[in-house]
Amino acid sequence: MKVSEAPTGVIGIAGAGRMGRGIATAFALAGHRVHLLDLRPRAQDDFARLSAAARLDVARDVAFLAEAGLLDEAGAASVIEDVVIAAAADAPALLAQCDLVFEAVPETLDAKASAFATIGASVRPDALVASTTSTIDAETLAAMLPHPARFMNAHWLNPAHLVPLVEVSPASSSDPALVETLCGMLRGIGKVPVVCRSSPGYIVPRIQALAMNEAARLVEEGVASAQDIDTAIRVGFGFRFAVLGLLEFIDWGGGDILFHASRYLSDTIDPQRFTAPGIVVDNMAGARNGIRDGKGFYDYDGVDLGAYRAGRIGEFLALLRHRGMMPVIRGRSAQ
Repeated sequence: MKVSEAPTGVIGIAGAGRMGRGIATAFALAGHRVHLLDLRPRAQDDFARLSAAARLDVARDVAFLAEAGLLDEAGAASVIEDVVIAAAADAPALLAQCDLVFEAVPETLDAKASAFATIGASVRPDALVASTTSTIDAETLAAMLPHPARFMNAHWLNPAHLVPLVEVSPASSSDPALVETLCGMLRGIGKVPVVCRSSPGYIVPRIQALAMNEAARLVEEGVASAQDIDTAIRVGFGFRFAVLGLLEFIDWGGGDILFHASRYLSDTIDPQRFTAPGIVVDNMAGARNGIRDGKGFYDYDGVDLGAYRAGRIGEFLALLRHRGMMPVIRGRSAQ
């Protein structure tokens, strides 16, 4: 496989748990042959139970897509047949056939080290290898492989066969050309890769940990019920950020609004949780508050702001219509 080429052959998934099954389904849906490998030595009966559970999960996810009209009966059967589930004893031989291998074992260093020992000893020197960890930094894992230039992290979000995002995080030893090779492979199966520096929590887990803990605190403090908090997230918070990214939203409303809100919450609730970061303070001091200043986290120089706003509002309206939540106009729903 040349560096400039995206692998098109067999995909290996080392770890047959929930994440591994979802990734296997994603690649099989796109037409790839997938080896879903259990790396833990088990008694025959134990592996039979694991294999049956994995096969059932894949079949159930594929059946749901078929019921939604995305696959016919023959297509669904073909997807399921393209996922080969194998035991630890067969893993080395099957790994040697793979162009791209994802490690998807539990989030402990011992489990990762054991998995990468098997992967490193079995894969071809030209195969790409990626972890799916959401917590362990890529630098630590790259050192576990004999060819660290061909390693990087690729964090998927559950359900992996449906959520488009994959966070790709290279180690310092990763070949930059191969980072794009992996991103191209992911785009080829309909995913949206983003590249980030190796950092605890990467992007989404780091942001969502703060949001989820704050939601739990609201319940703990008796501010609102769990049901009302989740309703607020679904039809307010989440709805907006399905169209506008968080930083784009700051620019949309104005960085100064975030600055003043952060200062008030910092003074009244907790300075450690709510103090604005230096970049927000600096942007305000430098008149980089977003759209109205022509710059913020993004540069709006040359942007047709009227068309930009109209486009985003159009996306909001499409979501509202899809969810049956269009505003009432003159006593009638605009749905």
